[in-house]
Amino acid sequence: MAGVTFENVVKKFGDFTAISNLNIEIQDKEFLVLVGPSGCGKTTALRCLAGLEEVTEGKIYIGDRLVNDVPPKDRDIAMVFQSYALYPHMSVYDNMAFGLKMRKLPKDEIQRRVEKSAKILGIENLLKRKPRELSGGQRQRVALGRAIVREPKVFLLDEPLSNLDAKLRVQTRAEISKIHHQLGTTFVYVTHDQTEAMTMANRIAVMNKGVLQQLDTPQVLYDRPANLFVAGFIGTPAMNFFNMRLVKEGDTIFVENGEYKIKIPKDRYEKLNRLVGKEIIFGIRPDDIHNPDFSPHEISGERVKAKVDVVELMGNEILVYLATNNGNSFVGRVDPRSKYQIGETVELIFNMDNSHIFDPSENPENPVAVR
Repeated sequence: MAGVTFENVVKKFGDFTAISNLNIEIQDKEFLVLVGPSGCGKTTALRCLAGLEEVTEGKIYIGDRLVNDVPPKDRDIAMVFQSYALYPHMSVYDNMAFGLKMRKLPKDEIQRRVEKSAKILGIENLLKRKPRELSGGQRQRVALGRAIVREPKVFLLDEPLSNLDAKLRVQTRAEISKIHHQLGTTFVYVTHDQTEAMTMANRIAVMNKGVLQQLDTPQVLYDRPANLFVAGFIGTPAMNFFNMRLVKEGDTIFVENGEYKIKIPKDRYEKLNRLVGKEIIFGIRPDDIHNPDFSPHEISGERVKAKVDVVELMGNEILVYLATNNGNSFVGRVDPRSKYQIGETVELIFNMDNSHIFDPSENPENPVAVR
């Protein structure tokens, strides 16, 4: 097994920079997910690691081995693509065994690996079928099996669940996590779906416009995003943002925008004093917006009013979409016992302990979080 290191990696296509100075150290046996919107550079990074793209600058290591000039077939990696790429005329067994036959492994070794992988994936009874006889989920398992039989140092997965329906995606991502645990191999997984990233990864690398924005565990990314982009990308529904000003009255600091004037917890004053009188962006997640009747007692709660636009009943929760008088809109995830009616003005509790302040002064396009 082996870890993976990206060291100052740059990839350019003509004048366009797809990856800019990427530095990531992936631990042995880690499940790392590269996530970001289309065009952020995540798939390009994976293709550079696979050897399908040549890096413009920098170094890529698999274990202690520099692989910049190593052909893809000699990098000891296995890749699973978005398309299943199965040979339609071959059986499942032959699809899984094909790469091993090309490497001229003994027949009994090929059989051992294929049967072992089929058992891990629960497709032992499908080995004689052709791809056209399989469902989408079964085809994806065969594609995974074809990678597993190679017993590589690193698995590379490029949006492998994109062609599956919603229910099957949930099921298959759980299976991939279980496979990672069983194999104890390094996984590098690319997706644009932050839910996949949050549920599967040991750590997540969030990318945008070719630049690594933050690399950390799912919980840290959720609780302590480094900047506005990460805060808005991680979490469903997305974090709510308000353009506000930081003001101080006596010994108390507030955020205010002409409609709301909300008190900031005192334990944050030291970091925020320098921003008093300045424009900031205030962020709060839907999970931290509560119905006062069911609000946790231990939080630093501040009351605000807004008009109900849309109510989505989810069974175990309610998503309530709200509008303010000055045109702001936001969403709260509230207790399912809440009785909200469209058009009514309601009072809500903001949990200020989990609120976020972003400073746009240095980088207006992607303000940094103030901690």
